[in-house]
Amino acid sequence: MSRVPSLTLVLAGVALLAPSSPPGAAPQPRTEQAARRAHPVAPRQMPPVTAGRPELAPVSGRRSAPLSPRRPGPATARTDPDSPRRTDPAAARRTDPAVARRTDPAAARRADPVPERGAAPVSAAELLDRVRTCTPVSRGRYRTDQGARATVPVCGTRDAVFWKADMDIDCDGRPGRRCNASTDPHFSASTAFAQSDGRPLSAEKLPYVVVPAPSTVWNYRSDGVRGGSVAALVYRDRVRYAVVGDTGPAGIIGEASHAAAKSLGIDPDPRGGGTPSGVTYIVFRDSRVTPVEDHGAAVTEGERLARAFVDGVD
Repeated sequence: MSRVPSLTLVLAGVALLAPSSPPGAAPQPRTEQAARRAHPVAPRQMPPVTAGRPELAPVSGRRSAPLSPRRPGPATARTDPDSPRRTDPAAARRTDPAVARRTDPAAARRADPVPERGAAPVSAAELLDRVRTCTPVSRGRYRTDQGARATVPVCGTRDAVFWKADMDIDCDGRPGRRCNASTDPHFSASTAFAQSDGRPLSAEKLPYVVVPAPSTVWNYRSDGVRGGSVAALVYRDRVRYAVVGDTGPAGIIGEASHAAAKSLGIDPDPRGGGTPSGVTYIVFRDSRVTPVEDHGAAVTEGERLARAFVDGVD
């Protein structure tokens, strides 16, 4: 059998298996598609990023400005001083005293400074020095007790009326554990002036003073005194603030509530308490606390009015 055809077939098979690349060239793997899937090329229209400080794209309504590199911190921190501040009203009230005063009346009272707040509180000596002389505004004098001689005038200045007398204990108003028909033989469940809900005042809880009922001797209304007017009470070296809360007999002066007596260190027992002398009552003209039962407001306003009173000149 001839070997030529076999050799021809062998050579043809070798030709088919030979690579198409030029002799000596190393084969290269096809990696372009895989690389493109793994690492997308950035769009051509994006500006090149340079090392250091990147440029911000313009924001509508604001100028474009370079942004300093952010310091490590919360993602919500703002580093652009030109950015508008978004405020939380609740947070503003917590951090801004002015906002708190506008939105919370109770906070207003706690936050508003009293004039000359740095000065010491008005002393008993200062108030007593201011009322050492008397220009009477009453047409006569009052008794301190039934059957006693009438010796007490009501005096006046431009800013206040005042008198110096004893202190009897008024336990009238809403009954409580210490002020009721059992503890006070003269107890009355009403007061001349009522609190904001229409109920009588509480002599146990609210420091208040008693003014004589209007008469030909003196009508408290004609001198700018009314229910809720602010009063300063002076006893020995103590100064306490109260409101006008009740009226008493037309010919007798010198009475205050159970709570007022207690605050001054005077025995508040309605049966045998009180003191026979040494109390000065100063009521500031045209003043008023609303609601009348707000003792904190009476103290704040009393301190302000007392300071103006001792610093003023008639």
